[in-house]
Amino acid sequence: MTVLVLDANILIRAVLGNRVLTLIRQHAGQAEFWAPEAAFAEAREHLPAILGPRGIAAGPALELLDLVSRIVQTVEAETYSQFEEIARARLKQRDEDDWPVLAAALALGCPIWTEDTDFFGCGVATWTTDRIELYLAASGESQSG
Repeated sequence: MTVLVLDANILIRAVLGNRVLTLIRQHAGQAEFWAPEAAFAEAREHLPAILGPRGIAAGPALELLDLVSRIVQTVEAETYSQFEEIARARLKQRDEDDWPVLAAALALGCPIWTEDTDFFGCGVATWTTDRIELYLAASGESQSG
């Protein structure tokens, strides 16, 4: 089965847009989507800040994020904590706060779905939303063929 770790920005896009959530739903049967609790927490933190200035209540968006968490599973810290040091080193002078996402990908041996360029060149494959369908389709073909 195809496995992907999602960054907070992808979780936010799953709530605020259509494409990401549609892709997750379409591929949920052939792929496992994971995110560390830190990514969910970051999404919960940023959603009100994004929606507030637009005069949009954050409550429904946070409820949708909770629904997304039923499809995107939480990677427990115990699973990836041993990769903290290497993840922080690879993200040094970028955004070290993103280390749980990279550490989770290292622990699970899988790519990261992100729009955050801080992950580019970190030693783990990264996929952006405009290309993720290629990865998911190729993975689905290799599993069925």
